[in-house]
Amino acid sequence: MPPRKIHTLHRAASKKMDVPELVFVHGGHMDSRCWDIHFLPYFAALGYNCHAFDLSGHGLSDGHDVLDDFGIDDFAADLRQVLAGLPDNVVLIGHSMGCSVIERHLERATARAAIFMAPVPPTGTQGSVMRLALKHPQLFGEINAICEGRIGPNSLEMLRDVYFSPATEPAELLEFAHLIQPESERAISDMLMFGMRLHRSQSRLPVLVIGGQDDAVFPPSAIGYTAVRWHGRHKRIAHCGHMLMIEHQWRAVAEALAHWDASRVSVVLALRTFAT
Repeated sequence: MPPRKIHTLHRAASKKMDVPELVFVHGGHMDSRCWDIHFLPYFAALGYNCHAFDLSGHGLSDGHDVLDDFGIDDFAADLRQVLAGLPDNVVLIGHSMGCSVIERHLERATARAAIFMAPVPPTGTQGSVMRLALKHPQLFGEINAICEGRIGPNSLEMLRDVYFSPATEPAELLEFAHLIQPESERAISDMLMFGMRLHRSQSRLPVLVIGGQDDAVFPPSAIGYTAVRWHGRHKRIAHCGHMLMIEHQWRAVAEALAHWDASRVSVVLALRTFAT
């Protein structure tokens, strides 16, 4: 089977620096545009070549007609396809389901470092799905309606309660709502059973795990388990929910990435880049 067309956004570094390339992997119900609102321009201005791509069946990539056939393994193959055209010196940055894609990739490959933002816990999404269904019974139906372009009077309030911090403005919520799109049923099922792969091997590399203090999808306690599994560092961002890269506190998240000293051995995203 020929490789699928994977749409990639590239934001070139504003200046030449000896730093890794950054590859961003979006989460469920999203595409690469979620990174281009703040993160890609921000890191390109600091001197990083930035790449974000649409997983199969998302955004401008192939596969919309067979979206439900794609699982996490298929999305990891998309990542490998993108990486094949890049230098080896790469930091992988994922959000939510995108972290699962990176983790699956790292079962058989490696990278300079990895940053997991609001990752799916090592035990999977079952606990989160049950908790959200009990607290917000209309959530999944509302998400389906938004995917079809129907944003009801309670849609933005629900999105704030689940995905954002309480201080998020309606304009930010509306921008997020317009990004929402259908997600693969197979990928959703894969994440429910994520814990079945805890025994799988994984690369040893510097890892930073970032979560929002107000995240209602994967609370801070759940985020910590990922840091433990990867022997990585764990940072919580105050006044921030699940959508870390779009939140009004996005700059605090970006600065946490940029200041990170990878295991205090080799600076991956060095503080000196802030001297601009």
